[in-house]
Amino acid sequence: MNKLDFRLQNIQGDVWKDIALIDELKGRWSAGANLHPQVLTRLKRSVLITSTGASTRIEGSKLTDSDIEKLMRGLSIEKFADRDVAEVKGYFELLQNVFDSWQSLTFSESAIKHFHKELLKYVEKDKLHRGEYKKTENKVHMIDEKGQLIGVLFDTTPAYLTPSSMLELIEWTTKSLKEKTTHPILTIGNFLVEFLQIHPFTDGNGRLSRILTNLLLLKEGYLYMPYVSHEKLIENNKPDYYLALRNSQKTFNSKSENINPWLRFLVKIVLLQSHMAVNLLTEETVEKILSPIQLKVWNYFLKVNEATPLEISKESGVVRATVNQVINKLLKLKKIERIGLGRSTRYRII
Repeated sequence: MNKLDFRLQNIQGDVWKDIALIDELKGRWSAGANLHPQVLTRLKRSVLITSTGASTRIEGSKLTDSDIEKLMRGLSIEKFADRDVAEVKGYFELLQNVFDSWQSLTFSESAIKHFHKELLKYVEKDKLHRGEYKKTENKVHMIDEKGQLIGVLFDTTPAYLTPSSMLELIEWTTKSLKEKTTHPILTIGNFLVEFLQIHPFTDGNGRLSRILTNLLLLKEGYLYMPYVSHEKLIENNKPDYYLALRNSQKTFNSKSENINPWLRFLVKIVLLQSHMAVNLLTEETVEKILSPIQLKVWNYFLKVNEATPLEISKESGVVRATVNQVINKLLKLKKIERIGLGRSTRYRII
């Protein structure tokens, strides 16, 4: 039995339970996804900015979502390193292409290499290895909030084995998705963890893995990917992301491989994303009730797990009095719930 198939033989019950919930929510989205086109356009634009910011910050970028929005509008943000700006532009444009053209895009080795080339097309220092597998060995490092390296996460596949390892992985993934030999989320999860274990490119592997997550889930019918950012959810849970990868990948190529830590993390992220997508189905009512300024508060809630009024005011640019007003209105509408008391009070979407 192929090692990739063998790894999926002992999936734990909690993973299957979450997958069942995801598919239930997927069905609810498909049945009720009749949001106004203007709402979908606005959501997609917001997610492009949020996902680009989150995915590049996971790898050490310093740009905020506000900085990225200015950049995409052609405004100057010269206080940042050229590399940060270049990486953001590459990710934004590639993700936009995936969101707009996923039906016509293929999943293949040539497509993955092309995506890598597009991802790094503005990064001058990477021009010699854009779209090419690594020629030297690399390691996966953990990066803290300041962008500093804090340790080696794991060793990767040797450079000389990378082409054959990638060919095997892509062929297995394509066959598994076509023949439905296992649930597509398990197939995609297995692809991602193996892709990151191989780490086939000199740079950009993490960002590319998140682009491919969007593409593969869209192709498998999870059509709300452009409207809720899974990249932001990963950024919000970055320590768990690194830990899940490490706990699974350290067992690979042993007699006791265990992919469950990684799959448990991934399906939790997709489950949360699915809940948030279904919640969007009621957003048109909210949009009719709230003013454009008040809507900034609601839009911020859609991007985070939970938040305080102060955080909302700071990140959305809405004055505190208006934030409190909107929170009270959303509580009455039963769109959000209160967590905690006093200064520790936070709010989240129900």
